[in-house]
Amino acid sequence: MKPALTVIFFTVLSGAGYGVWCLLGAAIAAGIYPLSKIDVLVPLLFGFVLVTVGLLASTAHLGRPERAWRALSQWSSSWLSREGIASLITYLPMLALASLVFANRYGPGPRIAGALLALCALATILCTANIYRSLKTIGAWRTPQVLPLYFAFALLSGGLWLWAWLALASGFTIGVAFPLALLALAVVAAIVKYDYWRRIDGLPSNSAGHATGLEMLGKVRAFEGPVTGQSYLTREMAFVLARKHSTRLRRIAVALFAALPALGIVIALPSGAMWIAPLTAIAAVAGLFVERWLFFAEARHAVAAFFPPRRG
Repeated sequence: MKPALTVIFFTVLSGAGYGVWCLLGAAIAAGIYPLSKIDVLVPLLFGFVLVTVGLLASTAHLGRPERAWRALSQWSSSWLSREGIASLITYLPMLALASLVFANRYGPGPRIAGALLALCALATILCTANIYRSLKTIGAWRTPQVLPLYFAFALLSGGLWLWAWLALASGFTIGVAFPLALLALAVVAAIVKYDYWRRIDGLPSNSAGHATGLEMLGKVRAFEGPVTGQSYLTREMAFVLARKHSTRLRRIAVALFAALPALGIVIALPSGAMWIAPLTAIAAVAGLFVERWLFFAEARHAVAAFFPPRRG
């Protein structure tokens, strides 16, 4: 499929923002995070910027962005509608947590708000992943790795930004447990992503015979093409990425979102060179942009079997 930059911006940036909110909320709920104004409000604001920019980018993908609110009405059947509702609800515990900390109310309120923020952020990521997992016409998105990868990438990118804040600007001593957990998450994400690529490489070819279920009868071809010119289907669905480009981009993606952050953590912890922390976050986000572009470019819609491919 043709990658849409607006959707790529949404899934990468909002995913990182929800990752920041989830980890921050969970740490506050567990009582292991400092409840000072600056240590809470700055990550909350940063997550707010990432989430909001991502959501606004997603509306730009719509033909009529001013009607985006109508998508919320289909919550009973549409994961897109559920995602929209979940994303709006997530703002509520975020604002509640910010208000409580700003007012210096450090009782059970911030811990409850933090727990709700973490749960709502995870629910929104779940809905985003299920938008793609629910499409039966795209085999690459029906694989079991899609959902855990959405969670892993959100927590990894958001976690690296939170680590960068704690390492450089906060007076809180974070120790080694958190960055080591991020290192392990980067390794696991890379392994699962390689398994995802191995699985989609083994999917049946996207031919007319496979799409119609008639391949056992021999080669299937249309008597004539379905269209005589360009259309939405030929622009969006009949996009093919050359194998050599795919292999190169896969390596770049893993190097950026996993290898460089892991290397940065290994160097920073024993040396105390915490200026590396924001560089690992930037590298991870850059790698996720490449990974998410591939997520769309390597997907094959069943309808593309009836159209001549457009090379990428």
